[in-house]
Amino acid sequence: MTAPVSRPDDPALLRIDGPIATITLNRPAAFNAINLAIAQKLKRLATYIEGADDIRVVVLEGEGRAFSAGGDLQTIGAAAEAGTVTPVVGELLKHYHAFIEIVRRMPKISLSSVHGSAAGAGMGLAFVTDLCIAADDAKFTPAYAKIGVSPDGGSTVGIVNTVGPRRALQIFLAEDNFTAQQAHAWGLVAKVVPAAELKAATRTLAERLAQNPIAAIAGTKSLVYQAATTPVKQQLDAEEHKIIMAMNTEEFRAAVKKFTSKSK
Repeated sequence: MTAPVSRPDDPALLRIDGPIATITLNRPAAFNAINLAIAQKLKRLATYIEGADDIRVVVLEGEGRAFSAGGDLQTIGAAAEAGTVTPVVGELLKHYHAFIEIVRRMPKISLSSVHGSAAGAGMGLAFVTDLCIAADDAKFTPAYAKIGVSPDGGSTVGIVNTVGPRRALQIFLAEDNFTAQQAHAWGLVAKVVPAAELKAATRTLAERLAQNPIAAIAGTKSLVYQAATTPVKQQLDAEEHKIIMAMNTEEFRAAVKKFTSKSK
């Protein structure tokens, strides 16, 4: 499959550098608010990445002053006034939620790199990825309750599974916003770095993650996400299956040979 070609005016851009793919939200004038065009593009890019065997890590970032302001309230507000919320928002979320599903299931590690504001569905996107690195001035804004709605865009998927239901209720209903440092303390952010160092630190972390063999990444991600809802015997059987699959790869054989030669 040929990699999609990104044009400068595309709502989301794809850059591939070896085993690392970077998706850049590219609506800076709208603070990377998510509309139908960006949702459709994200789904297409994720579909390509999922099937690209040589990609091991996917980085999500935002162009301009913000990571993402969340759902495009200009479009959604107009639909509310016109009485067309159900088809308009339904179509938007069909594509955007499909993108989230691919990110969660793909046998690659996804890493969000957050600067500026991450609000609503933008906050959800930051935390639905497998890992998140944030600038020290990043700010996360739940936003949903203030406009009288419940979370979407994978917000409950990423946040609840990390912090638990009580903290999640606090975040969604009692926090106007919270800092990168708070998010780190709650386990939502893996690392907080100075804003000027975010791109370099993201690259370093992505390169570190990409050093893991493909079978190790795929097997670990699958096992970790199913552990909370899988009976013990079924989880142990899955562990056995995944590790034996990984042990039948050339990468494993080479790694063991290297390790054993050092110990002699």
